[in-house]
Amino acid sequence: MDYVIREMKKEEYCLLDSFLYEAIYIPDGIEPPPKSIIDCPELQEYIVEFGKRKSDKALVAEIQGNVVGAIWVRIMNDYGHIDNDTPSLAMSVYKKYRGLGIGTSLLKQLLSVERLAGYSKISLSVQKNNYAVKMYKKIGFTVVDENNEEYIMAVNL
Repeated sequence: MDYVIREMKKEEYCLLDSFLYEAIYIPDGIEPPPKSIIDCPELQEYIVEFGKRKSDKALVAEIQGNVVGAIWVRIMNDYGHIDNDTPSLAMSVYKKYRGLGIGTSLLKQLLSVERLAGYSKISLSVQKNNYAVKMYKKIGFTVVDENNEEYIMAVNL
């Protein structure tokens, strides 16, 4: 399936609500939370006033004019925060388009963009059981901290 990775346009920032919800890891057999969960302050941190901070950057994957995946970073005090100089990453691809390499492509492109912007590393938080852990490790992320449920990972650029 052909897709294009490109910078997210300002008028598309509203799509981050949907992609934030899609980024929530839901184990098999567990009922998904209501979409209103993204209104929680700790999740709003990922998207509130996106584009207004110097560190805000987002890319999308597009297939035939439809945005099917997004990856974005900002320096914020989120679950994956390691310091005030390291952008934290969030990403998701709509279920229908997972397993096609789109997430890996988004991630590689974003790391390149952030390296060129002068950042030395990127961090993220991921549930230990999330299949995406394997992708992050393959790209070079390593575990820098963990708790019972999740890893905090980082990659040097």
